[in-house]
Amino acid sequence: MRDDILGAPLPRIDGPLKVSGHAHYTADRHFDGMLVAVPVIATIARGTVGRIDATQVLSLPGVHAVYTRENIGNFASLPKKTKLQIDETVPPMQDDEVRYYGQYLALVVAETLQQATCAARSVQVHYASNVAPNASTELEADKEPKVKSERGDPQSAFDQAPVQLDETYRTPIETHNPMELHATVATWEGEKLTVYETTQAIVNHRGVLAAMLQLPEERVRVVTEYLGGGFGGKLWPWHHSLLAARAAQLTGRPVKLVLTRPMMFRNVGHRTNTQQRIRLGADRDGKLQSLRHDFLFHSSRAGVSFENCGEATGYLYSCPNLRVTGSCSERDIGPNTSMRGPGAVPGLYALESALDELAVRLHIDPVELRLRNEPEIDEDAGVPFSSRHLVECLHLGAEKFGWARRDAAVGSMRDGDVVLGWGMAAASWMGKRRPAQLSVSLHADGSARVRCATQDIGTGTYTVLAQMVGHELGIDAGRVRVEIGDTDLPPGPWSGGSMATASLVPAVVQAARHAVRQLLDVAGRSLSGELAFRDGGVSAGGDREQPFGAILQREGVDFVEGQGDSPASDKDPHAKDVSIHSFGCHFVEVAWQPAIARLAVRRVVTVIDGGRMINPVTARNQIEGAVHMGVGMGMFEETYYDGRNGAPVNASLADYVMVTHADAPEVDVTFLPHPDPALNEYGARGVGEIGLAGVAAAITAAVHHATGVRVRSLPVKIEDLIG
Repeated sequence: MRDDILGAPLPRIDGPLKVSGHAHYTADRHFDGMLVAVPVIATIARGTVGRIDATQVLSLPGVHAVYTRENIGNFASLPKKTKLQIDETVPPMQDDEVRYYGQYLALVVAETLQQATCAARSVQVHYASNVAPNASTELEADKEPKVKSERGDPQSAFDQAPVQLDETYRTPIETHNPMELHATVATWEGEKLTVYETTQAIVNHRGVLAAMLQLPEERVRVVTEYLGGGFGGKLWPWHHSLLAARAAQLTGRPVKLVLTRPMMFRNVGHRTNTQQRIRLGADRDGKLQSLRHDFLFHSSRAGVSFENCGEATGYLYSCPNLRVTGSCSERDIGPNTSMRGPGAVPGLYALESALDELAVRLHIDPVELRLRNEPEIDEDAGVPFSSRHLVECLHLGAEKFGWARRDAAVGSMRDGDVVLGWGMAAASWMGKRRPAQLSVSLHADGSARVRCATQDIGTGTYTVLAQMVGHELGIDAGRVRVEIGDTDLPPGPWSGGSMATASLVPAVVQAARHAVRQLLDVAGRSLSGELAFRDGGVSAGGDREQPFGAILQREGVDFVEGQGDSPASDKDPHAKDVSIHSFGCHFVEVAWQPAIARLAVRRVVTVIDGGRMINPVTARNQIEGAVHMGVGMGMFEETYYDGRNGAPVNASLADYVMVTHADAPEVDVTFLPHPDPALNEYGARGVGEIGLAGVAAAITAAVHHATGVRVRSLPVKIEDLIG
């Protein structure tokens, strides 16, 4: 093994390809005879289609076909009990019902993008009915709330608590805006479909396509060589992929379908808005006696993605009496979906904001309040934590930030004419593994290869796979060829929920060691004595190692290969014996200039207890990007809908406000050196989501410290501070 590779800050091995333009993204794919598809969308949010008139369109230059429910063919629904994942559960173009603005009603296929776009605009849709939609972002429960966690008697404990806090917190709809648009390029070779796709889960995508197109899985191949950002929006399949595949089948030619930016706001999901009521009961020393967390979120008539805002509430702090419930409100807008840190991120905004309010009310330092409520075990599951170093995170974060210098009085800290506000919040995220299979092979040219049907969504999977294999074989990572992003390879995990790297570790270890055993069998043909493998070579009886490439060449063997197969962590018989989570904290400084009504996040200090970092550079990139998303969540991002027709109003990068370089604060990231072997042999957990969890709450706490205004509805607006 090479211990200097695992944990080394190696640059991304795919970096040169990306900066030189040699990395192929989905929309870069081109095939001879390829057609371009553009959808025709609904311009109402609720109603029925009476007639679609495309007779004149078919005569336009370059137009090859116009598909509607009359001629697109059948798409099957996924069975109710399936492991396959999809958010928009109603198949496209199968009936006349309109469920949201932007829903696909027809598909134009033409020779060029310009021709297809022009033709799509010329298709006339006549509606048989147009019902006033319910596109309001105000939330009222349509269904009985589901109890997500419960212990003790929270109502009685709350009624008897000396200190009570009862507040409601709201988060808006946020829309994923990766630079790379969703896209599909579909080709058929005989009876086999190949789809080049923008997906974070190629194996699941293949399964969904096969099921809805009613094909055997072995006749469907999905390729995602590189992804230009996903953040959860590209985790599950969307309807454009099915439509492109069917259009390619019907035309007999390759078809490319690339969404426009406005379609990104209506057709491929968003983070739902939430309304969360937090009730805390505590004694005068700040010890929690009761915690109630009741949350609502909106869903769509086209599908429901449950936004579990109480995911972290039950275990983050010690409290004997607790109840968490969740429910949804159905709306006439497109389906919601996962967005970085689904559930826990908006949930921790509410919980951590309430903790800060309680700290102010009790005149207890916010860090100290959290320390006083540190649990000994996971009180939700009733088991110990596999590894929990939140206390260390809080102490180190406070030290690095300079928290001891904080004056708790509102508006008391200044830098010239700038009022400073300091706030903090804790963070947590689950630790899990998904099923993973892969192969590792050793080749006669001295190289190694790892093959797996997972994908790199820009987080560094190519690089960490090379590092892990290099570590196991004792060779430089540069000698490891990584082949991923193709479902023809052994099935791997999706890239979501910060699970990909942790899921790959056991399979890499198993496959590499299996490959070494195959090598030793080959080496035993000509070497005698006790054979040992170390630093990429084989020694016999303590002799100097012979490189594995030289041994394979001598024996006339091109390569040896080992297989690895790792189950999901919940299939582990000891999975319920411990609680596996990552922890962290964020300390935030905001600068408030009341004379010009300017608010900015100036700096952030983040400390993460995320297990062993396979590559601290790519891990730090993840946390820094997540923190900046947290600034967007706290300060800028909100998608507005037109109540008359359910259309997203600010559906462009010009109108949807996000963090720019001018808004980006200085971010200091520290990882604690505590591997967690409960999840895998290397002790690695994921860090993609936790960097976002808690940031918005730390910002609003800092805003209150600077201005005295308690903002409970995100994002913070200047109107909140000067009204």
